[in-house]
Amino acid sequence: MSRLRMLVAALGATAVVAGTTTAAASGLAQAAPRPADTILAGSAVPFTGHTRATGDVVASTQLSIELWLKPQVAAAERFATAVATPGNAAFHRYLSPDAYTARFGASRSEAAAVESWLRAEGFTAVHTDAQRSYVRATAATSTINAALHVQLKTYRASAAVNAGPYALRANDRAVTLPSSLAGSVLGVTGLDNAATVSPLDTAGSKPARETSRPAGPAASAGPACSNYYGQHLATGLPEKYGTTSFPTFVCGYSAGQMRAAYRASWANTGKGQTVALVEQGLTRDMFLTLADYAKTNHMPAPSPRRYEELSLGKDSCGDPFDLEEQLDVESSYDMAPGANTLVVGGDSCNHGDFGNQAVFNADIAVLDGAGGHPLASVASNSWESGEESQPASLTKIEHAYLVRAAAEGVGMYFSAGDGSGVLAPSNDPYAIAVGGTTIGIGKTGSRLFETGWSTGDSVLTDNAWVFKGEDGASGGGPSVQWPQPAYQKGVVPPALGSTRSAPDISADADPFTGMAVGLLSFSHKHPAAPPTYYQISVGGTSESSPLVAGMVTAAQQGQPAAFGFINPLIYKLAGTSAFYDTLPLTSHSPALYRGMECDFLELADICGGQKHRIPNLTTFDDQSPSMKYYTGQVTLPGYDNMTGLGTPDGPNFIAAMRKLAG
Repeated sequence: MSRLRMLVAALGATAVVAGTTTAAASGLAQAAPRPADTILAGSAVPFTGHTRATGDVVASTQLSIELWLKPQVAAAERFATAVATPGNAAFHRYLSPDAYTARFGASRSEAAAVESWLRAEGFTAVHTDAQRSYVRATAATSTINAALHVQLKTYRASAAVNAGPYALRANDRAVTLPSSLAGSVLGVTGLDNAATVSPLDTAGSKPARETSRPAGPAASAGPACSNYYGQHLATGLPEKYGTTSFPTFVCGYSAGQMRAAYRASWANTGKGQTVALVEQGLTRDMFLTLADYAKTNHMPAPSPRRYEELSLGKDSCGDPFDLEEQLDVESSYDMAPGANTLVVGGDSCNHGDFGNQAVFNADIAVLDGAGGHPLASVASNSWESGEESQPASLTKIEHAYLVRAAAEGVGMYFSAGDGSGVLAPSNDPYAIAVGGTTIGIGKTGSRLFETGWSTGDSVLTDNAWVFKGEDGASGGGPSVQWPQPAYQKGVVPPALGSTRSAPDISADADPFTGMAVGLLSFSHKHPAAPPTYYQISVGGTSESSPLVAGMVTAAQQGQPAAFGFINPLIYKLAGTSAFYDTLPLTSHSPALYRGMECDFLELADICGGQKHRIPNLTTFDDQSPSMKYYTGQVTLPGYDNMTGLGTPDGPNFIAAMRKLAG
């Protein structure tokens, strides 16, 4: 993990394991399979095969699990493709949630059979969700073990796989179900509590990177960050790219700078549209934070009538997506300040919902909708469930509801990840995968350059730059899981592979050229005291996904139908002025655009523990076969697997999308 990488879920990787016993002490025997049982394919959790178990989950622990019902996926895919493809007779003739369930969903009898079996096995609070996506039930761990023929165990956590503040838990083998039910079930969630991956990067920790926006360098503090790209230079450095001076890192671009760079229009603010931000838990006083952010950034004040939060839990177990939610809300607001904002918080409690089940449920809540319509036509998801090697059952669950989203006219935007490689579910053919860029915004708000986000890290050692490898990059590349969808044929260069390629579209994500995110700080000593507003520089594809979601929301304003699943639309616009083509940096690019200097603090034992600043050179568009995590990603003219088709180009993007959508 790079020194800047911050997975929100990794905060609790060293948490004390609680509520466990040793396997020998539990006294729970593994039941023999029933004669008419079927092992549910893809329900084993890969990390249990190479991670040491530390004990059994206490038998009396109550968990709520969900058995996800299988819709008519193949038929739904055909409809979803037709309804999203320009020129098709079904184009934009979306189904309501009820109509989708009646046409493609699991049957009432299938749901009833699963419910009946769960009750017979001793589960309580058994119920099916409104559109028969899943059956939810609660039971003690001992009951779950016996019913599903698994043993729930605890495992040693790591930065890569953990459960935040909780003990990491998972089933030790594949789930077994009665053969009469197995054909109706895609997978079971709630058994493992591995946290989602949150592609969120910060340019260091508070307060060292707090964007106080200093006027100039301070003699004792090293070079100041820059309010715009190239405002301050660090000089007298070892030579690189023919220069000894490099810009200092950006303090965090303001809302105005982001709007100027992407040519956002005040004529199109998303009025009448709704954008949903999918979270786990809800942040305290988010609307107040947004109001302070808007005031600080000279944006229109948010309206309480156009802001809503939907909590799917008791909202009493903390906020694993803290900082993530502020970034999501504020960046989408930058691009669509006139839209309705809906923040959907999945349950963050560790009774089965912590992790993937929470965000799946939040997405389903958007699709189940109210009043015969989904809750939003644009949904930004700044999370990933894992690599392509994740349990196949998770992939099936995600694919089923992404197809449903396309059929209902909901665009599901997913952060593509903050490191080389392909993640799920952004790799799904029905997901809109949003990659990341590095952008230089000048003094007047003009875009000086924009390239694929792939930063290399060099540290000053003995008056020379020593390359350390990848510091961060947009997720993407060829999928090993999905074939190439029709909309990518003829657009994705053959050299980049012949399978589903991610990402599809992109926006700023590099934390060194990230945006200034507003936060509130509350006093623990004086709880009644008003909170203090401050800003920090944040990046990652957790920034680019809500930015693009906001841009599309603005483009939908006043249109007869939502754009929905936009991939078949945007790939028809490949190579046009609808997109700013993010080009690679070459030896002919100005040295000023090739990288930036960024000091970081390091404790040097040889200096008596005093803090010393170590000059650090971050180089842009630095992906190459020589880098440790290289996966074939590259920035190219036209489509590339670092930035997709490029970044939306303001009014050109809006006009082209509206014309193509009819």
